[in-house]
Amino acid sequence: MYEQLEEVKKSCLNCQKCALGALRNNVVFSDGIPNSKLMLIGEAPGFNEDMQGKPFVGRAGQLLDKIFESVGFSREKDVYICNTIKCRPPENRDPLPDEKEACRAYLDKQIEILKPRIILLCGKVALTSFLPHLNVGITKVRGQWFEGPYGAKMMPIFHPSYLLRNPIARPGSPKALMWEDIKNIRKAYDAL
Repeated sequence: MYEQLEEVKKSCLNCQKCALGALRNNVVFSDGIPNSKLMLIGEAPGFNEDMQGKPFVGRAGQLLDKIFESVGFSREKDVYICNTIKCRPPENRDPLPDEKEACRAYLDKQIEILKPRIILLCGKVALTSFLPHLNVGITKVRGQWFEGPYGAKMMPIFHPSYLLRNPIARPGSPKALMWEDIKNIRKAYDAL
């Protein structure tokens, strides 16, 4: 499994399939532990991720780590983390359709190799990449389970950057809903 992922990563490191290849500092392939239980798919690398070559390393990543830790997960032991695209779009804009298409083979290979049992779709870009037919915002479907590739269970969740913009924790708030979601994810993980 590790060798297969390394081969895909090597190919990705030299990718010039879209214009983002010429703009990046680093390809942001993955972080965490390759495993067949839990994968988180984010949107796209931001500034910090582009500089370090790892997903979720800025403020949003620090919050994501705290969310995981609240239920006993860590990226070093339990979660494989990647994004829908591997290079940072200018000004952190959403990836364009041709950019998502150019990177899709790398993401599909990551999923095919690991065959995760649970996939977390973190943010609207990840949601629309896997469930475009829903045509709704993440607030309407977060916390729900959907059928994913290779029999995986997929759950859309709020992106941690959204939680940073909405920090108040009261019943029904994004932060409170995320707490419900991560507890349900932990329960599903433990049932594997």
